[in-house]
Amino acid sequence: MKKIPRHKAVYSFSPRHKPVEFVAPGEKILLETQDAFGGQVRDENTAIEQFDWSKVNGATGPIFINGAEPGDTLVVNIEKITVADKGVIAVIRQQGALKDKTFNAAVKIVSIHNGQIHFEQGIKVKARPMIGVIGVAPSTGEISTGTLGRHGGNLDVKELGTKTRLYLPVFVEGALFAAGDLHAVQADGEVCVSAIEVHGEILLSFDILKRKSIPWPILETQENFAFLTSGDTLDEAAVLAVEAAVEALMREYNWSFEKAYMFASITVDIKVNQVVDPQKGIRAEIPKELISVESLCRVNS
Repeated sequence: MKKIPRHKAVYSFSPRHKPVEFVAPGEKILLETQDAFGGQVRDENTAIEQFDWSKVNGATGPIFINGAEPGDTLVVNIEKITVADKGVIAVIRQQGALKDKTFNAAVKIVSIHNGQIHFEQGIKVKARPMIGVIGVAPSTGEISTGTLGRHGGNLDVKELGTKTRLYLPVFVEGALFAAGDLHAVQADGEVCVSAIEVHGEILLSFDILKRKSIPWPILETQENFAFLTSGDTLDEAAVLAVEAAVEALMREYNWSFEKAYMFASITVDIKVNQVVDPQKGIRAEIPKELISVESLCRVNS
């Protein structure tokens, strides 16, 4: 099994990055990852103002997936996520859902033992490791790993954990995949701008859906498929999520827009991923019993 060390990280998704490894579909690979702050938090007295912000949200990679071509869909199988026994969470002035309030910057270090986050003495939260940053290179240019979009990126979806799949559109040969920014736990919204940031490892493998494209990243959990959309506002992201879900239901059942729109209103759940980045994140969850993978995709000639 191939292994990529955490120091082989990028801070943007771009076709200009050279791959650090080549893998074949079905081949397992282990990614070591940095925490979102790039290891800059040494203790709770660390001054956030002195961070090197060019070294945050690092993603290990990029990886060239043999056979992936523009117009395909890359399927990322998240086999296992392992996190360290210590994590960090921070509040940063003028950041987060309450950024207009006056408050001090602060850092908190927590221990992680037996699947529990020890937040305060006597106060524990169940760990639920997930991937914050995961994506592929866009067709041109460069997108910061702190940004989300159609390529994936800083998705911050709490459901993106072990034994899930993420479908990503392929824009360049080999896809140039990278991932990092593990969270030991995060709630929907990630309201203070960080979760329990932690370094760790991701075991994964890839599949390719040839000549099938998707409009947005799609998360597959045990129960649902979810379109992961983003916009300048939550309203904009929600519109895009509903649009993608309705179009998929139209393909599945060969329905008119009107009928699929009605059906979405009683079967599709709209949930918030994060409210703190410049681009806000929404997911539209469709029960797997109601739709096929084929209908989530558009077939390319």
